[in-house]
Amino acid sequence: MDMPVPNQRVLARKDHIVNRLWAVLSDGAVISEIAETRAYECDALTAYKCPPLAAVLPASTAEVSAVLKICHEEGVPVVPRGAGTSLAGGALPTADSVILGVARMTEVLEVDYANRFIRVQTGRTNLSVSAAVEEEDFFYAPDPSSQLACAIAGNVAMNSGGAHCLKYGVTTNNLLGVTMVLMDGSVVEIGGAHLDADGYDLLGLVCGSEGQLGVVTEATLRILRKPEGARPVLMGFDNNEVAGQCVSDIIRAGVLPVAIEFMDRPCIRATEAFAKAGYPDCEALLIVEVEGSAAEIDEQLGKILEIARQHNPVELRESGSDEESARIWLGRKSAFGAMGQINDYMCLDGTIPVSSLPMVLRRIGELSREFGLDVGNVFHAGDGNMHPLILFDANKPGDLELCEAMGAEILKLCVEAGGCLTGEHGVGVEKRDLMVHQFAPEDLEIQMAVKDVFDPKWLLNPAKVFPLAASEPRRGDAA
Repeated sequence: MDMPVPNQRVLARKDHIVNRLWAVLSDGAVISEIAETRAYECDALTAYKCPPLAAVLPASTAEVSAVLKICHEEGVPVVPRGAGTSLAGGALPTADSVILGVARMTEVLEVDYANRFIRVQTGRTNLSVSAAVEEEDFFYAPDPSSQLACAIAGNVAMNSGGAHCLKYGVTTNNLLGVTMVLMDGSVVEIGGAHLDADGYDLLGLVCGSEGQLGVVTEATLRILRKPEGARPVLMGFDNNEVAGQCVSDIIRAGVLPVAIEFMDRPCIRATEAFAKAGYPDCEALLIVEVEGSAAEIDEQLGKILEIARQHNPVELRESGSDEESARIWLGRKSAFGAMGQINDYMCLDGTIPVSSLPMVLRRIGELSREFGLDVGNVFHAGDGNMHPLILFDANKPGDLELCEAMGAEILKLCVEAGGCLTGEHGVGVEKRDLMVHQFAPEDLEIQMAVKDVFDPKWLLNPAKVFPLAASEPRRGDAA
């Protein structure tokens, strides 16, 4: 993975820069010893590593502002970091950059149940947002698989989704406002505790911008009443394409489950060995969950089961209790960890039209045979957010490169099918050089022009999102 050449003028002034950062932050908030900065050398895309110049852990918007002002004056690149769970290299540093982590910023600042919002510092984890309001029977809807660890900062940066995004949408559909610090230290408020803001949709621009425009320090999030009830049904099929067609037929029928999750045989076997959820031994498995009153659940599941039976399932298992529901979801929630027990893998994140699921699954199987690498499929089938897991051996020379080449072909396939390169993981460095397959040069130029407005020196999150060849002139001007 190509990265920009470090700015030697910045490296030569490391002690001076670190001393300036120490002057505005509390004890322990600046990390500059090489051995300690290695904790920040990568995120969850561990194939690429680079220790940063330093890492800082501010505790407030004011401290973030002070850090960015110093880095702006010194010409130091800044890499915003939430919890480091990015699977796309979104928080990968450069040798001349400062990691700005929000891990100390975890406070709940305001809760308003009447108007259904919560305002939090963005270092707070996704799951703990729901935990803060669950006693009043509210919850925060986006639920990425890493929700136990991932921070709201990263969710906003990558526009994260989760298993229940089919009904409730992704982060952008549940984000009401942000406090954001620009690269020069300016603090701006965008949106707020209301349904919509007038003027340009700057909130929509910020959500999913991957730390290219500013550092989001506070977020106002929509919270919802918990549904009366929810019930999943597990469906087993003897063919991936048939399972994909079943998903397409459910969506076409106008039924709106809260979630439709897909797992194939490699994932089923791995999760059974790991979590022992009691899944059937079949080629493909769907978990479909609906919610509402008992009558609503019965009506929706009746339609869904009728559609499923038309595809000759090898098993249909409707939950009859909270314990059974938890077991149905146990394997799905454990899938990524389970696959990691058996192999190194690269997790992709392309999206496709739901109607294209059968064709894309068939083609992924063909690519698996062509490249000689196994693939496990586990993903949010209801909205076509694919997560193929390409298995490889990180200790075998050439295997990573082969895996990357196969991943590129799968992502190109998603674009060709009418989808896009990412659904919730972001572009980061992983898909940066594939952007030319989704966007024309004119499209990329417009996107980069937007970054010019917010970050004229191109110091925020360097070498991410935009192909290096396209963005090099702007970085060169800023050096």
